[in-house]
Amino acid sequence: MQQRNISLDALRGLAILAMVLSSSIAFGILPAWMYHAQEPPPAHAFMPQLPGITWVDLVFPFFLFSMGAAIPLALHRKAKEGAGLLSVLSIAARRYALLAFFALFTWHARNIALAKDLEPTTCLLQVAAFVLLCFQLYRPAGPQHSASRMAVKVAAFLLAAVMLYLLPFKGGKGFSLYNSDIILLVLANMAFFGTIVWWYTRHHAWWRLGILPFVMAVLLASKEPGSWTASLFQWSPLPWLYKFYYLKYLFILVPGTLSGEWLLQYNSLTGAAAENAAPRRMGRIAALALAVIVTNVICLFGRHLLSNLALSVVFCCGLYLEVRKVAHPRGALLLRFLQAGTYLLLLGLFFEGYEGGIKKDPSTFSYYLVTGGLAFFMLTAFYCWQLTGVGTAILRYLSLNGRNPMVAYVTGNLLLLPLLRLSDGMSLYSDMQQHVFTGFLSGVLFTAIVSGVTVFFTKRGWMWKT
Repeated sequence: MQQRNISLDALRGLAILAMVLSSSIAFGILPAWMYHAQEPPPAHAFMPQLPGITWVDLVFPFFLFSMGAAIPLALHRKAKEGAGLLSVLSIAARRYALLAFFALFTWHARNIALAKDLEPTTCLLQVAAFVLLCFQLYRPAGPQHSASRMAVKVAAFLLAAVMLYLLPFKGGKGFSLYNSDIILLVLANMAFFGTIVWWYTRHHAWWRLGILPFVMAVLLASKEPGSWTASLFQWSPLPWLYKFYYLKYLFILVPGTLSGEWLLQYNSLTGAAAENAAPRRMGRIAALALAVIVTNVICLFGRHLLSNLALSVVFCCGLYLEVRKVAHPRGALLLRFLQAGTYLLLLGLFFEGYEGGIKKDPSTFSYYLVTGGLAFFMLTAFYCWQLTGVGTAILRYLSLNGRNPMVAYVTGNLLLLPLLRLSDGMSLYSDMQQHVFTGFLSGVLFTAIVSGVTVFFTKRGWMWKT
């Protein structure tokens, strides 16, 4: 069995828990940097002309980056065994289909619209949807009881289909293919196209990177009406499932695949050799990597652009001086992370003035490049942190969440909130969200419960796989 990389799992765990936290804190009363930069309080009206990013805007890119890193880690054994294209296509297509169904089902389950006096029934139906997802996505480590497990899985999908067919949803309307969770739909497209791109270029990383300028060309040239690139951009065999627009996130996922290949190459260094890792130096590297992230979030949000560029260069130079003292081959891995992260970050900062400044929505090229670079720095911080021996328990806890992210993604909406509404807990939660301190605390408590459920599932081997 492949040894998991704690630092990568921790990055994914951090991203999914931060996603839960950002959606569960009080709206309208916390400082603007606690929300998406383009949706400031108190009204949270969408302001596409407002540049900048906050910590919330790093959540999705970090998750996408970790998804990209997981692709070579998951498929390298098939590559060694000489698996053919059809085998890989079947894996990619299955993930595409499952994530697309997940996107459709979870959106509709969150938006069940029954009569007001039947609200308890609505809550119970949402809990039932969570249970159905357990049976649909659960995959044990071994082949035990495979026939009975498949029968239960098929029954769960059939019951979910019945639910989607019979129940009314948001606005009193029925099921629609055009109503789905956009985050999960993007992940479905990235899982499919990212897998295919990596498989074809697994021996030629430069070819993989070479695809990105062509994607950029289509995105830019499609703005010219009547051009063939505009037609390519707009074409879709299934508009509810695929849009070329989603491929822009390859700018984050593809660099992630490079990190996965490098982690795979140096995988043996994260275990028994940790005691020889010069913990003080590793601690300094982790601190400098985190300083790069914090500086960019603060300065890009506050629009201190030249100061941010200067500080980023200083911190990256400091990182280089520390990393070059790390013994080979661990130092070679960290140097690769540093070079890739620095290149993406600086290129993104040079792009910052284009498209009206860095923005998550509508997303800009600066956003893809900067957040991809910052993901390298966060992975560097976690990788070094686990080698210091300090905070290892925190990283392991984050990794338990990162190993089962789909559970964490839906537990809040389909389990915790319905149970709160069925009890007096919802009134307490709502009361807490009326004040600044308790409004933040309510999000922390909500996230902690979601995390606890996720860790409970992970420790018992109840893994949700797509």
